Amino acid sequence: MINREQYTPGPASGARIQKDGDKWTLILVRQLRHSPEKVWEAITDPAHLREWAPFDADGNLATLGATVKLTTVAAPKVNISETTVTRADAPEILEYNWGGNNLRWELEAFDGGTRLTLWHNIDRRFISMGAAGWHICFDVLDRLLSGAPIHRIVGGEAMKFGWQRLNTEYAEQFGVTAPNWTPPAKKS
Repeated sequence: MINREQYTPGPASGARIQKDGDKWTLILVRQLRHSPEKVWEAITDPAHLREWAPFDADGNLATLGATVKLTTVAAPKVNISETTVTRADAPEILEYNWGGNNLRWELEAFDGGTRLTLWHNIDRRFISMGAAGWHICFDVLDRLLSGAPIHRIVGGEAMKFGWQRLNTEYAEQFGVTAPNWTPPAKKS
């Protein structure tokens, strides 16, 4: 079992992009060794989301029609967006909007675990950044579900854990230029 300081993400993998004019969708697939029900709880329950996701939720995302505020964590600027869950077919499909971008989660029972697929429409200029961020979030999610939590790694903190390398690797895979991003200096 590794602790937080020992964590290093593996190479960029399990992601592709779908282009429709200027609208690009990031598609990430991850195999998890946990049941769809357990994964469903982790992607909908606010307490679980606080452990791995790049946002906090002020309510449960598991109910169709639920209105929930999602607040970015460790971002240069706090962004609070109100969303309505547009689809919640437990434990298979979850859809909602985050900050003007649609997210669709699909959970498929697979080989004793779950194949988790996330569709996230994202500005093409930042698609490699999004892939790198979700890659790390999914690693943290997997460890949480395995009972060995290393706690959320997002925003500028992700830079200490290989985010820049992942951003570059995903940019190369997608055929885009990796955005040059450095976290803002902390105010004292």
